[in-house]
Amino acid sequence: MASGMSWAERLRVALRYTFALGRGNLSTFLSSLSMLGLVLAIGLLIIVLSVMNGFDKEMRERILSLVPHVTIYSHLPLESWREPAELIATHPQVEEVSPFVQFDALLMRAGGIETASGIGLDVDDGALLRRMLPGLDDSALAAFRDRDDALVLGIGLAEKLGLSAGDRITLIVPGDGREQALRAARFETVYLVGVLDTGTELDQTTALVSRTLAAQLAGMGEAISGLRVTTTNIFQAQQVSWELTRDLPPGYYATNWMMTHGNLYAAIQLSRDMISILLFSIIAVAAFNVVSSLVLVVFDKRGNIAILRTLGASPRDIAWIFILQGGMIGMVGVLAGCIFGILGSMAVPSMVSGLERLIGMRFLNTDVYPVSFLPVDLLLEDILLVAAVAFGMCLVAAVYPARRAAALAPARVLNQDR
Repeated sequence: MASGMSWAERLRVALRYTFALGRGNLSTFLSSLSMLGLVLAIGLLIIVLSVMNGFDKEMRERILSLVPHVTIYSHLPLESWREPAELIATHPQVEEVSPFVQFDALLMRAGGIETASGIGLDVDDGALLRRMLPGLDDSALAAFRDRDDALVLGIGLAEKLGLSAGDRITLIVPGDGREQALRAARFETVYLVGVLDTGTELDQTTALVSRTLAAQLAGMGEAISGLRVTTTNIFQAQQVSWELTRDLPPGYYATNWMMTHGNLYAAIQLSRDMISILLFSIIAVAAFNVVSSLVLVVFDKRGNIAILRTLGASPRDIAWIFILQGGMIGMVGVLAGCIFGILGSMAVPSMVSGLERLIGMRFLNTDVYPVSFLPVDLLLEDILLVAAVAFGMCLVAAVYPARRAAALAPARVLNQDR
């Protein structure tokens, strides 16, 4: 059967029901409430997803810039390490291999003393230094590469000891009580060339020196503690570590970042998923609030519906009017909610930072959280997903009121209104 109303006429009626201004206009008031619920739910979901994405990004880019994806150790001192390093480098998923020396240290200055996890790096590897020392300028990097006594500290350690770039400090490496290696503690005055500020818990413990100085302090001679391996895909690190130990001679073993930080990463992902489910549920409630709003609009506009029917509008026309109204509510709510979410995501870090300064308390302490600030990573795919799901829910929610409006008998309605 041919429709009695054109699409333009249906749209015009739906627009009037949704956005008409004036006193006593119940349909506009109910539509506005539905839109407001959508705006808040969508905006909050985008903000939360952006924050959780930020934690994920900082975990990968900041923490894993200092923590090797895979670490190769040996049960015996690694003195002849170049051959296994060359073998590891041939693996198709290995991006970089570099030796390191690891040691425990004490930092002492003016009566203050702090423990540190010392790492000796290959200063000739420029790419490694740039990745592991983000934020250091070229002069600091050059000083770390050229000076034999150069030291880089995490900002947490530097603040505890009241240090800044250019200061000198005493580095103490405890003695080793192993058989045939008994030695006293070693003292070395080192020069702080820069402070590392990654915003993570590593800032509280990290002390970086050259591999030559670290080997000297640890009494290792030409030996190294292990090999740092960077993979092309961090999520394949466990598989790569198994394959590397399989290919290496007996006596080698491997660890990977998932053993040390995997639980933290899994917790971030789990939190993101659970919060997303919760907020998507809130969006569903807000979207299906359109049902009750449109049912009330149908009741309020039953006289208008009856008149449209007597003027030739078909039940399908009436149904489409209310589906279009639900779509308009969804479109405006989704658009405003996305704008609110984007602006909120951009403003949240500075708002949290300002609130911390105002009350003099840190909300994100690296003793508890992986970073000391609120990270945000706004992803287009998240915005599009939230918008599409919310808009789809609004259209589905409009179907029942639309069918109810289409089923109204005009003669009965007009007789009731007499």
